[in-house]
Formats: sequence, C-alpha cells, structure tokens
Amino acid sequence: MGLETENIRFKEFLGGFESDLLDQMVVELDQSISPKVDCTQCGNCCKSLMITVSEPEAENLAEVLDMERTRFDEQYLEKGMHGLMLINAIPCHFLSDNKCTVYEHRFEGCKEFPALHLPHFQKRLFTHFMHYHRCPIIFNVMEQLKTKLLFEKQAHD
Repeated sequence: MGLETENIRFKEFLGGFESDLLDQMVVELDQSISPKVDCTQCGNCCKSLMITVSEPEAENLAEVLDMERTRFDEQYLEKGMHGLMLINAIPCHFLSDNKCTVYEHRFEGCKEFPALHLPHFQKRLFTHFMHYHRCPIIFNVMEQLKTKLLFEKQAHD
C-alpha cells in the first residue's frame, strides 16, 4: 500500500476523533515541530501556492513599496471573479533567496500558513493533505499525529 492510500485511510481515521481534542493535539505538535524547521531552507509555500490578497493588504503593500496602487495592481496582481485578487506569479514576486522581501507586511494567508494553529483542523484535512509533501511542518505534524493516535501504518511499496 502506498503513502497516498495510507493518508486516505488516516483522513478517514481522523473523522472519528473529537474536534477540540484533535485541535489541541495538532497545536501541540505544531508548537514542537515548527521551531525546528527553517522555512527559509524550503520556501515551497512561496514557490508553489496561489496567494490571495485583500484590498487593505494591496493598499498597504503599495504604500510600503511607495507605488501608486494602479501600478502595484498591474505589476503584481491578477483580479479574478467576485473581486478576488491573487499575486500574478508563482513563485511569488516577493520571494528572494527563499526569504520574503516584504515579510513584515506579508499577506494574511502567508502569515497563517500552514494554519495548524487554527481551530477545526478536521474541516481542513483536504488542504493539509494537499500540502503534505509541500511543507515539512505539515508532513511532520501529520506523521507524528499518526504515531500519537496509534494509527496503524502499513509498509509502503
């Protein structure tokens, strides 16, 4: 059985746990794992994710970069349906040497990634497993959660 099949089984397994207890376990694992991971050695999130930008975030960063808002939008944003704005490049324009060049002013989605500290972990399992191979923090939290919950792993092909 492959790792993908194991993770599908684990996702189903997690559905049987009380949400608040699972949230607490994930937060504790995240707090022990995150400090051990140097995100600047990876940068996969900035290299491979679509980044959403709110109106206030775009306004703020345009000001920080001393750019007119229309020029900022033309250079960095793509406007989608329903007013949704996205950074118009992958990897992100603001990534240099695996570091965010606007870190102090980065977008909310960037600040909260990988979002393991947020409540309702069970409701975001699809997203976490989507990033499982992308983010070392998510990978290690999931693998340690399997161990902590005594999930029966099987040998991989």
